[in-house]
Amino acid sequence: MKFAVIGGTGLIGSQVVKDLNAAGHEAVPHSQSTGVDIISGQGLDEAVAGADVVINLTNSPTFDDASLAFFQTSMDNLLAAADKGGVRHFVILSIVGTDQVPELDYYRAKALQEKILADGPIPYSIVRATQFMEFMDAVLSWTADADSVRLPATPIQPIASKDVAAAVAEVAAGAPLNGIRNIAGPDVFPLDELGRITLSHKGDPRTVVTDPTAGMFAVVKGDVLTDKNAHLAPTRYTDWLS
Repeated sequence: MKFAVIGGTGLIGSQVVKDLNAAGHEAVPHSQSTGVDIISGQGLDEAVAGADVVINLTNSPTFDDASLAFFQTSMDNLLAAADKGGVRHFVILSIVGTDQVPELDYYRAKALQEKILADGPIPYSIVRATQFMEFMDAVLSWTADADSVRLPATPIQPIASKDVAAAVAEVAAGAPLNGIRNIAGPDVFPLDELGRITLSHKGDPRTVVTDPTAGMFAVVKGDVLTDKNAHLAPTRYTDWLS
């Protein structure tokens, strides 16, 4: 099968391309660096021409309300090009619980992206993942100072990017779900505890202060960012840290 992987040079996209090609498919990465612009539409028709499947792994450059316009425009352009090109399956990567946190602009934008795809003309699959293990350093940096890091106790179920890529590749190579598959890491941690584990492993002497008002995840209610019934990935956070 031939796959057009939009956003195919990023963290997840590059691994999806590698996995699909290793399985004997033809996966071609596309991004701004290869001359494809999903906002202006430049290069899109050529990128999806002849593809059986389009995988859209692009991301908004911001997490604020501008992300809504990004996903609206990019999905409109991609779906139009894919429909014109006769694509038979369209796959996106989203976030577990994205429709449960309307207080976050970015999560509302991802929910909009899902709706645009579901309402569109092409059979589709949505893979929703929990938070990537690779993003933990960024999460710590949001509320850190010289002596401490403030984090809420929001339940998090971290997943390794390689496991996300493997799941996306598997779904993309199969029949369209016309629905959602949730994937998650094997263990749930309170975010503050995850911070302590991370700093301890790095030999970082800063303390983690539990603060229910700190950072982006402070607005999350309950355990909506976790899913114990999801397809569970094999990589544990402590093993990934090692």
